[in-house]
Amino acid sequence: MLSKNRILQHFNRHLAIAFAVIAVSTFNYGFDNAAYNNTQAMEAFQAQFGEWDAEKGKYAIPPSWLSLFNSLNYIGFGAGVIIGSLVSERWGRRWCMFVMSAWALVPAIMAVTSTSKHQIMATRILNYIYIGMELAVVPVYQSEIMPREIRGFAVGSYQFSLMSGTLIVACVCRGTSTLSGNLSFRIPFGLFFIIPVVVMCAIFFIPESPRWLLTKDRTEEARAALGKLREGKETEAEIDESFAALQYALEHEPEQGNYLELFQGKNLKRTAIVVAMNFFQQATGQAFASTYGAIFIRDIGTVNPFTMTIVNAIVNLCSAFAGLYLVDRAGRRPLLLTSAGWMFCAIITMGALGTVPNPSFGIKSGIVAMLTLFGSGFTFAFAPLNYVITTEIPALRLRDASQRTASIVNVVANFLVSFSIPYMLYPQYAGLGSKVGFVFAGILALAIVFVVFCVPECKGKSLEQIDRMFNEGIALRKFGNYKPEDLTGDVEEMGGKEKGNGLVVVNHREQS
Repeated sequence: MLSKNRILQHFNRHLAIAFAVIAVSTFNYGFDNAAYNNTQAMEAFQAQFGEWDAEKGKYAIPPSWLSLFNSLNYIGFGAGVIIGSLVSERWGRRWCMFVMSAWALVPAIMAVTSTSKHQIMATRILNYIYIGMELAVVPVYQSEIMPREIRGFAVGSYQFSLMSGTLIVACVCRGTSTLSGNLSFRIPFGLFFIIPVVVMCAIFFIPESPRWLLTKDRTEEARAALGKLREGKETEAEIDESFAALQYALEHEPEQGNYLELFQGKNLKRTAIVVAMNFFQQATGQAFASTYGAIFIRDIGTVNPFTMTIVNAIVNLCSAFAGLYLVDRAGRRPLLLTSAGWMFCAIITMGALGTVPNPSFGIKSGIVAMLTLFGSGFTFAFAPLNYVITTEIPALRLRDASQRTASIVNVVANFLVSFSIPYMLYPQYAGLGSKVGFVFAGILALAIVFVVFCVPECKGKSLEQIDRMFNEGIALRKFGNYKPEDLTGDVEEMGGKEKGNGLVVVNHREQS
């Protein structure tokens, strides 16, 4: 159970509602994505959108089209990331969530009415514009409204909510997979309408990001928003102190928000970290388990793929919950190393089992089990902590631009992996089968080296403290032991409504 003293004590009514609305939106991301991944393994889906395979004596989706169906959607993803980031930066986090939810209704209508493979392909691409917008805004919004003590938990919940949506749609698809005709896949698609409507109705009942409001010089609104998010949990003096610290950090950081500054000076290091994290999140092979898992398990033939999808979703949800519980206790680096090591052991074992000629039922079952362990290792930390690190590392004024850049790298890596997997798996091409695990094991080894030497430990530090530590040139390996005190000071009313009129004293000490 979550400790109330450690996590729940930081939530007041406004923060809890904001957390819930964002979680519901992310739930829909997992729901939509997993619906496509599961339905493509259904016989009715393959009959509607596939081709007759005389050798197998049934309809099937050719590997070439399967590759495109699971990779061209990232064109929409990339467009959504750019659109979402620009909308979020210009009009705010709430308006971005409203616009993306309204847009989600368009591909939802198309999904339930598609009759050709070209229509369903276009539908998935357009659906991913919504998903890309969500990736651009949600982790940033979460990181900006949450207290530092639970920021890792809150931003990491992005993956937990996503996996919750995956589990629900896996159960739906398991039930509808036994139906005859197109209802088997149209029923899951028909559920795409529910969550966007809920989010559109609820989004303006939660406060806007105080940090975003300050970047737009809307100081009074920013103070009011922060007050709503902290009232009852902090005194007015503490809220004023936090607000003054935020003003100080925004006014005194050297970065002024120029996009090119992402690749200049001290920002280059920060950009490299978030870009590499997003690359490794996808290049290590998560799409193999999530996107192609149902089809891969069906081809192995040891267990009902839809039943196994439910099992995988439950295991992943439990591992994501464990990671959430530990992230603000154990820290980012230990969990990332554990997660990457876990994935490495599972995927290289799967590859080794794939070298056995004429594998028995037991060997095939072992391959499926390793795929499950690989996916659970990913959701334990490498998946959720990518969002945490991507939002807490960038400079305050460059957070939207940094998120946009990192997300584009994420999309490109995901596209390349998703496009390549069918060509690596099937006999008419590379024919690696489960030996594809060796490819991803090599990339995971590089990811482990990256985490050891390049990822700083930011547990328990505010975004303003992290910003200051980068600007002061603290070595990445020393972030964990470096203990900056809170940005504190007396807020002096020297200029009425002028911004930055508080004198903020910043103390720090290094713990040996």
